[in-house]
Amino acid sequence: MISVQEATLLILSRLCKPKTEAIDLSRACGRILGESVFADRDFPPYDRVSMDGIAINIKAFQKGQREFRLAGTQAAGMPQFNLVKEDTCIEVMTGAMLPLGTDSVVRYEDIEIKNNLAKILITEISAGQNIHPQNQDAKQNQLLLSPGLKISPAEVALLASVGKSTVQVISFPATAIISTGDELVDIDQTPLPHQIRRSNDTVLQSALLELGCQAHRFHLADSRDLLETALINILQNHELIILSGGVSKGKFDLVPEVLESLGVKKLFHQVSQKPGKPFWFGISDHHTFFALPGNPVSTYMCYYRYIKPWLLKSMGSDHTTSHAILASAITFKPQLTYFLQVSVKNESGKLMAYPDEGGGSGDFANLKDVDGFLELPSGISEFSAGDLFPYYPFR
Repeated sequence: MISVQEATLLILSRLCKPKTEAIDLSRACGRILGESVFADRDFPPYDRVSMDGIAINIKAFQKGQREFRLAGTQAAGMPQFNLVKEDTCIEVMTGAMLPLGTDSVVRYEDIEIKNNLAKILITEISAGQNIHPQNQDAKQNQLLLSPGLKISPAEVALLASVGKSTVQVISFPATAIISTGDELVDIDQTPLPHQIRRSNDTVLQSALLELGCQAHRFHLADSRDLLETALINILQNHELIILSGGVSKGKFDLVPEVLESLGVKKLFHQVSQKPGKPFWFGISDHHTFFALPGNPVSTYMCYYRYIKPWLLKSMGSDHTTSHAILASAITFKPQLTYFLQVSVKNESGKLMAYPDEGGGSGDFANLKDVDGFLELPSGISEFSAGDLFPYYPFR
């Protein structure tokens, strides 16, 4: 049995090598960027009017002129005007090009227009006011976005502005989620007294979908021959294999034996943690295997603690661990890392974690009342209120 830290190092040292794919920009939000993006022109591409009003040459104002005859109107989307006479002005709209020969914009609120004459009502103006200068935000060919960034609506806007109707994103590994157990039936069936509905595979599929990863679900019976035959077929079309159930010490926990018979190299089996102690991890030349305990909370915790960070790091995206403050003291005597279910609240800028242990690794109903897991280290049995610990949120 290995520690949580050892398991983490082993997993994160065996990253997959994903490819990139081109997708339509409208579907890019939430995906991981797979290319460098550069400004195709200056941002903004011209001296841009930032307030509706009039554009003047400040020299005339500095000479004492306060009334300016309107020489035209420069709207957004129009070619650049030219102020020919210094003692006149051009009416300008937000987003328009700043007319040549002007260097200051006086907003409508500070002028009065009558009979085609604009009178400035304020006593001070400055050169460059209410103007967004060319290339202030970015220069042509400047690097704007780097690979590994999770694309949000803000990046979508930037990609659109540089003409990226399609964008290269990191491809997810072809993923299979496999539940095992003869006691499991489909969710649309009425279980017999000795049966329960499948949920772990659906949970994992939904959690992966939050990242944008599409996964195929399979259910296999507790039979060595059936497991082996089905896995051989599944491995032909999938690179990431996530199994749930069949990894403990029972007579029908056949997953480790079958995987190793197929040439999968076991890197560890059992982690000194609660929940999720029977966790199994292995690799082959073209596959990565996470075999999780079948208890729902164990499956859930292992995904957020190990699989999600592994997947994001494989795709070049940072996955920063959060921290939260334990709000009330707790005792846990087993010499294991304890993933404590907690609900969290932001109190005066501090993220406080309130324990809600539930009924153990089989009590998935308790997950509806909590927000994540607090990682309490092994070797300590008394945890004091006010101490800071790693926090793995799922909301």
